[in-house]
Amino acid sequence: MNEPTTKADVMEPGLWIRDGWTARVLKNEDDDGWAVEMTRDGDPAPALVGPWTMGRDKKNPKPLDSSAFRTLVKTANDVLIRHANQARARLHRAFDYVRESGDRVSASLDIAADEDDPHAVLVVVDGRTGEELRRGRVAPNYRLNATNLERFLDGRG
Repeated sequence: MNEPTTKADVMEPGLWIRDGWTARVLKNEDDDGWAVEMTRDGDPAPALVGPWTMGRDKKNPKPLDSSAFRTLVKTANDVLIRHANQARARLHRAFDYVRESGDRVSASLDIAADEDDPHAVLVVVDGRTGEELRRGRVAPNYRLNATNLERFLDGRG
């Protein structure tokens, strides 16, 4: 099945450039095998580097084809999504608890990825109404627990 191409598309046995991605088959530096790297247009480094299959002669790499390229693009996109989710999880934390009064509160801590001004923003809301109880700047290593949140809500920390 012939797929439409653009002027920028390259579909060679060891190099495919298409749909915003470049797949390049390279000699594996660690052994006699081959590797493939997937780089998204505009990114400084590959999103994915993995082993590549040897051809029938057991000496040269198997050529890239449409099916392999689509699979590599999907895998590279999945890697980028996992990395983004992991980065988001490192910079955002949430904590719910019930105060001694019986009121449920929800806290969210968002860490600013700022080397010059490291900090986080803590927001505590009423778990029932969603009303913001307090918002403030805290250290990026703030421990999100009931004791610290009580201090924060009381204006002591």
